[in-house]
Amino acid sequence: MPGIDKLPIEETLEDSPQTRSLLSVFEEDTATISSYYNQLFQAMHRIYDAQNELSAATHLTSKLLKEYEKQRFPLGGDDEVMSSTLQQFAKVIDELSSCHAVLSTQLADAMMFPITQFKERDLKEILTLKEVFQISSDDHDVAVNRYSRLSKKKENEKVKSEVMEDVYTSRKKQHQTMMHYFSALNTLQYKKKIALLEPLLGYMQAQISFFKLGSENLTQQWEDFLTNIGTSVQNVRREMDSEVDSMQQTIQDLEQASDLLYMPDPDPSKIPINRNLTRKAGYLNTRNKTGLVSSTWDRQYFFTQGGNLMSQSRGDVAGGLVMDIDNCSVMAVDCEDRRFCFQISAFDGKKVSILQADSRKDCEEWIATINNISKRIYLSENPEETAARVNQSALEAVTPSPSFQQRHESFRPSTQGRPRAGRTSSQSSAGSESPALSSLSLDSLVAPDTPIQFDIISPVSEDYSTQAKSASQGRRTNPFGESGQSQSGESEDSILHQLFIVRFLGSMEVKATENTDVIYETMRQILAARAIHNIFRMTESHLLVTCECLKLIDPQTQVTRLRFPLSSVVLCASHQENKRLFGFVLQTAGGRVDGRPVTVCYIFESNNDGEKICDSVGLAKQIALHSEMDRKASQKQRDMDKAKVKQQEELSKQKQIEKDLEEQSRLIAASSRPNPPAADGQFLVLSNSQSEDSDAGEEGRKRGESEA
Repeated sequence: MPGIDKLPIEETLEDSPQTRSLLSVFEEDTATISSYYNQLFQAMHRIYDAQNELSAATHLTSKLLKEYEKQRFPLGGDDEVMSSTLQQFAKVIDELSSCHAVLSTQLADAMMFPITQFKERDLKEILTLKEVFQISSDDHDVAVNRYSRLSKKKENEKVKSEVMEDVYTSRKKQHQTMMHYFSALNTLQYKKKIALLEPLLGYMQAQISFFKLGSENLTQQWEDFLTNIGTSVQNVRREMDSEVDSMQQTIQDLEQASDLLYMPDPDPSKIPINRNLTRKAGYLNTRNKTGLVSSTWDRQYFFTQGGNLMSQSRGDVAGGLVMDIDNCSVMAVDCEDRRFCFQISAFDGKKVSILQADSRKDCEEWIATINNISKRIYLSENPEETAARVNQSALEAVTPSPSFQQRHESFRPSTQGRPRAGRTSSQSSAGSESPALSSLSLDSLVAPDTPIQFDIISPVSEDYSTQAKSASQGRRTNPFGESGQSQSGESEDSILHQLFIVRFLGSMEVKATENTDVIYETMRQILAARAIHNIFRMTESHLLVTCECLKLIDPQTQVTRLRFPLSSVVLCASHQENKRLFGFVLQTAGGRVDGRPVTVCYIFESNNDGEKICDSVGLAKQIALHSEMDRKASQKQRDMDKAKVKQQEELSKQKQIEKDLEEQSRLIAASSRPNPPAADGQFLVLSNSQSEDSDAGEEGRKRGESEA
């Protein structure tokens, strides 16, 4: 027999609108079955009544035929032949009457009993389970609504315990009732076939038994047909018994496994949080503003569909779009009247939705899922693996950065561990080769079997992190690799500040740096290698061009992935035909290979014209060159001013020495003259000031001699 549709008992606990929609289809089918089988019951009951009437009428006919000979007809005489014939007919009809009585008994047992039992027992059981399920579903909604209104400011533990126990009891009751209701509806799909075939089988078998005097071939033909029908009915019955046993076992297993899920806020240690989801569905409460300060909360079923967040109410045929969550932002928020709330803001900031989950685990999983979708991880081949890798990279972003040279060496995969992406003669190269390139050897530009790096896996370089560290001593370090104040200061000091959206195609080590042919050859090899190895994914970044450096910034986290000092960029050029392709050659500061510095060519694809980006880089280098020349000129002028000041200080010192010597000579001359005697014969005594002047003159003389 064909496969029978059935309700998924495993999804009864989730109770999604899709499951409810499927349940409504089964309920509609049950109503149709009930209406149809009521009509069929009435028709078969008429057959049964007609058969009883036929049996009674046949018996009456036989009785009347036997009484024919006792009748006295005014115009008819005694007819022995007619009487004898009618007696034979009466005997046959009497036997037929007995057969009709047996047929009536067989119809009552084989036809009326199965359909009556199906109508009175099975269909009424479905109606009873439907009413019980509706009551338990309403009780569960009331309990969940009461639980959602619990205040987080002043929680009464007794009330909270009662509410959680009420949610547990109502959810368990709804789950158990729903599983038994689904089981009964699934069983009904088998029983309706049995209830249709068994009465017909009983009716036909009774008729065949009644018509034993019929054609043997016809009887054999009907018997073969009914035998096949009987075999099919037995097979359906065995399949129904097996399915009933399986559903009962599933119900028992789900009751045991779902015991922890009945609690609205399960223990995270028992049910861990999955942060690598790219699809999620479940019931959430959404806040709708009804006034300036008032709002209401509505409970709806939310689910993600690609890069969209959808919602669906019970009774709706399909879900409606809530918002586009590509490039959106999501975070947990603190609501005054609700717990476990989070906020989703669209990429343009024009639409904001505040939602409430049932538990902390559910809230964190929703935040992680929407965050993964906003990064467009769902577009990859293995979304969950990609999400796990991205989350692991986010955790590793807080670890110290290795040196730029070590990280650059880690970019270069081992030549034994991965296929070489060497030169190829593929026609899907990056443009036609220039005449200068045709005259040069390719080996002089790019070494054979040079490995190609197709992805950016490095955070900030150590050169930049060292500068940030020296600039941020005495303040807290940002653990996510962002430069904080030093980064903003650098951007503000820079004259040039241009931002471009680029996608990283690949990088590889090159030899020559004399002309742009090395960039064209690198483009050709990287594009050819991507085509050969079916590598289509590209890492999108923001390229920031300043007068100090080039930065590759993560557009989501604003973390600097790579920083190239502008002085190390030696070449920059765009593709000759595809202007969206451009590249630049970077000469690393540290490390040498075969006596020459390590030179790497980076290739990008941009939404803008590549020539504009190259012009911006060239303008930045010119501004940096002029700034450096101005700085040197200013430094030279400052040195000259310092020398002039120093010379003036020397001259002033020399004049002071000469003045001190003259004063000393004058004092010595004054002290060498004899003092004239006084009138009273006493000598002239020098004053204290003159003694001090003499001492000062002596010290000045000694200091002048020492300086000379």
